[in-house]
Amino acid sequence: MTMMVRAFNDLRWPSLALAFLLLVGGSALLGRARQVRELRQDPPIAADLDRYRLMPNGISGTPPEVYFALGKPYETDAYNLSQGKRLYSWFDCQTCHGDGRGGIGPSFLDGWWLYGPEIVSIVASIRDGRPHGMPAFGNRMTIEQIWQLAGYVQTIGAYTGKAAATGRNDGSHTRPAENRTPAKILFNAGPAGFHPDQGPSP
Repeated sequence: MTMMVRAFNDLRWPSLALAFLLLVGGSALLGRARQVRELRQDPPIAADLDRYRLMPNGISGTPPEVYFALGKPYETDAYNLSQGKRLYSWFDCQTCHGDGRGGIGPSFLDGWWLYGPEIVSIVASIRDGRPHGMPAFGNRMTIEQIWQLAGYVQTIGAYTGKAAATGRNDGSHTRPAENRTPAKILFNAGPAGFHPDQGPSP
């Protein structure tokens, strides 16, 4: 009997050690599976982000090639979207645009984007401003911050949910979280408001 207990104890410790190593190794692999967070782009890459091309009418256009090479981080990366959300509050965008429903400025939720819903159009609007009240922020924000803010603004009016979304306290907001396709939900209930300069509703 003593031999059996000793044999069992001899087998137990290597098994526990192996289980521990597997647990630690699995945790390390899961930790590495997290998205790599780029806190700041290298200066040459950031300079390339400022080289997008707009159509002659200033609506829509083409992002720089580096944007695609990076994997569209300002549309698909939760960290950049969270930074954009912070900038939306920091630069007091809600004074004109509210929680996305508009006010002094246009709504992001009514289905009308005066200059198009593409991220390049939003970047141009933030950087250079637009007629009838949109101020230029190009001298107050870095180009990376402008792209981050544009990515967040795009999620506010998105009709389809994205895999990446900002975190937020839903109790302090009047509309669903960004990853729940807020524009589609609210637009199905009816347009958020009529703007005479936009023409008839779709």
